[in-house]
Amino acid sequence: MLKVLSFLKSYKKPIYIALLLMFVELFVELLSPLFIAKIIDEGILKNDLSVVLIWGGIMVGLSLVGFAAGIINSFYSAHVSQSFGYDVRKSLFDKVQSFSFANLNRFPTSSLITRLTNDVTQIQVLVFMALRIAARAPLLVIGGVVMALIVNWRLALILVVAMPLLLLFMVWLMSKGVKLFRAVQEKLDAVNSVMRENLSGMRLIKAFLRKKHEQERFAKTNHELKDETVTALRLIELTMPVLLLVMNLSILVILWFGSAQVNANQANVGEIVALINYATRIMFAFSVFSFILMGFARAKASSARISEVLDVEVDLTDGEGSLLKESTVRGNIQFDQVSFKYPNTDEKVLKEISFDVRASETVAILGATGSGKSSLFQLIPRLYDVNSGAIYLDHQNVKTMKLEFLRKQIGYVPQEARLFSGTVKENICWGKENATMDEIVEAAKAAQIHETIVNLPQQYETILGQRGVNLSGGQKQRLSIARALIRKPKILLLDDSTSALDLQTEAKILEAIKKQSCTTFIITQKISTVMVADNILLLEDGMIVANGKHNDLMKKSPLYQKIYASQHHEEVVGHG
Repeated sequence: MLKVLSFLKSYKKPIYIALLLMFVELFVELLSPLFIAKIIDEGILKNDLSVVLIWGGIMVGLSLVGFAAGIINSFYSAHVSQSFGYDVRKSLFDKVQSFSFANLNRFPTSSLITRLTNDVTQIQVLVFMALRIAARAPLLVIGGVVMALIVNWRLALILVVAMPLLLLFMVWLMSKGVKLFRAVQEKLDAVNSVMRENLSGMRLIKAFLRKKHEQERFAKTNHELKDETVTALRLIELTMPVLLLVMNLSILVILWFGSAQVNANQANVGEIVALINYATRIMFAFSVFSFILMGFARAKASSARISEVLDVEVDLTDGEGSLLKESTVRGNIQFDQVSFKYPNTDEKVLKEISFDVRASETVAILGATGSGKSSLFQLIPRLYDVNSGAIYLDHQNVKTMKLEFLRKQIGYVPQEARLFSGTVKENICWGKENATMDEIVEAAKAAQIHETIVNLPQQYETILGQRGVNLSGGQKQRLSIARALIRKPKILLLDDSTSALDLQTEAKILEAIKKQSCTTFIITQKISTVMVADNILLLEDGMIVANGKHNDLMKKSPLYQKIYASQHHEEVVGHG
């Protein structure tokens, strides 16, 4: 928790002001019972109205001071808590942005969303309570007991005995609460996960009539969240009955022995009233503890979850810098005995892969599902790092390059065409923020999407729905390709990103890419696509089992012949 609270260091001045004002408010509250005792003993019992007016006036004046201190304290407490929350969220978001894919695999998306929102909110609430009431409550208890001892130490001993019992109960409650509220946050992760999957897959759910199944799945996770929350809150709600029982018994004992002391002229009525007043304020302070404890338990659980993200060591370290300059990068790629396995798995998905690609060549990668095609792609921009071997860009190991420099040379079109909320123009400009309108149109024309865009209601200013829901699969793929081409990349990675396109459109895109003079890698299942490549890599079980041009592979690779036959519906054994 200390790691998360260290973000408060930037707000020392407003914190000190808030605490000072809280002490002023506390001081006024602790003095009030003394004034009440004086008004009763020296004013009301002696029929002296002047004493009542003087001390009553002082009480009203101090109350106004306490009221003003409380209002200003609330302002500073809110300022600190909201600014603190902003800083934690920003730091969390920046940390997640620096994650490699291996780091991201540790945390489900729904869990990261919960940590960035709900968990941060829990700690914000605690910070506000700490500056507004949390620090005041224990001080009011301590101050109340001290002032009660000053007024009448014999009767105040009753409070001295009761306080440790309540404190021990609170400590036990807090230790139990932290574990329970951590479980609550984890169940909230699960609910968010189900909701996210359900909303993103709504079309599929309706098409397959899975509404009832999804309702049952959500009801199950929602019920688990409810049960965990009820268990946690039930424990916290024990506070008030126990508190009221102990404090009311204490007040009864004070009144019992107090009446005996008054009858024996060992105490004044005002003293008894003051003691009851202090006991009531202490009871109120302890009732505040129930809220503080719940807030602290939830915040402690949340801070542990936030610290888990902040403490993650990013396993992709930046290189010292490239010997190359952006203007001199040509795009030669070499894989030298590259092997790779995903984190927390034993099986290698790529095994001793070696090949050379000259600048401006087009390489097609063909293979069955699970053969390692996409994994190979992800190693080039260092989304993952190789486990053994090395990848070279223009004869320099990519691990020695700055990640920003390396990725600037690459245009990447992933398997799933992912668009963002905003205009068509903004989505294309994702590839190059300061792109001119001419560059945007040029990229759109190369991706064969320009004509579609000009027929939209606002053309390039047309707003896309979330994830491009108002576009077809082929249109989304072409926009993704335009986003990559606008960068004028030296290396272009197309991960099965023409699967939704007809052969004619695909051919035009590949022709436009050829004119860009970039080294192009294409993952595809279409023989018509690989036929135009300068080289074809045929992958099976993470290994290159054959490579060469189309005609070469038709002569020497039975697997390639089989793939060709499956698409052309003819037997090609002995071809050529």
